Amino acid sequence: MSTETPEAQHTVEQAGEARPHIDGALVRRLVDAQFPQWAGLPLTLLDPAGSDHVIHRLGEELSVRLPRHPGAVGQARKESEWLPRLAPHLSLAVPVPVEVGEPAFGYPWPWAVNRWLEGEVATVETLGDSMEAAHRLAAFLTELQRFAPEAAAGAPDEPAGGLSLAERDAATRAAIAETAGVVDAAAMTGLWEAALDARGWHRPPVWFHGDFHTGNLLVTGGRLSAVIDFGGLGVGDPARDLMIAFTLLSPETRAAFRTALNVDDATWLRGRGWALATGLNAYTSYAAVNQRIAAQTMRQILSALEG
Repeated sequence: MSTETPEAQHTVEQAGEARPHIDGALVRRLVDAQFPQWAGLPLTLLDPAGSDHVIHRLGEELSVRLPRHPGAVGQARKESEWLPRLAPHLSLAVPVPVEVGEPAFGYPWPWAVNRWLEGEVATVETLGDSMEAAHRLAAFLTELQRFAPEAAAGAPDEPAGGLSLAERDAATRAAIAETAGVVDAAAMTGLWEAALDARGWHRPPVWFHGDFHTGNLLVTGGRLSAVIDFGGLGVGDPARDLMIAFTLLSPETRAAFRTALNVDDATWLRGRGWALATGLNAYTSYAAVNQRIAAQTMRQILSALEG
């Protein structure tokens, strides 16, 4: 498996936007016309691929990723520009961009050809209790945050999903009200208001992944091996990447992750706010139609409340 899963939470808000029709015939035409060196390679649809991209495996070594909606349009060029710079500094594998395709045949946006990354999507069952995984996640984020601070001036700085915590306030309070019969609304409101009131990031901006949850981690041989889907990559407050502590880790491994990453109280509180907001957004969007995502996001919400 090589890319994001249906719980790619930062795109839920965009679910109502117009989406082009993407089928195998279109992908074949795009590849053959723009990259004829791969015209003879078979295309295999990855299904389900996720809410951001339609993904095909191209031969044995490549994948083709076409954005489904306007919110994912910038990812091909962003990854092509930044991942080759980041990769040498990171201890986990990341996608390797090969080419960026151009709009054609009625398809309106740039699209990507990447190296195929082997692995299965991480789950709570495979990694949730793994101290090794907790430390490897903390090491990855530390490496990412330390990467070339001087390069931050030219980096993308939009928040993941285009919204800061404060800009998520109305939607999060509405989601709290919507789930009041399922989860303690007073507890959620208390956490949310505390996260909004927490001291902001007061250090120089650092790099963040932007959508750091289980669906964007790969496992090979039972070990964490890769981080994928850098569409939310940018610089700013790293608290948003603490979401992984609440989507994947147990209380014990979460504590080890926090210690290894050396997270201060205010940043941890903002991270809990990110986990609550994104969990509520995904839960209210998908709970009625996908029980698996409902269970995952409910676990995220309860873990954020637990701290």
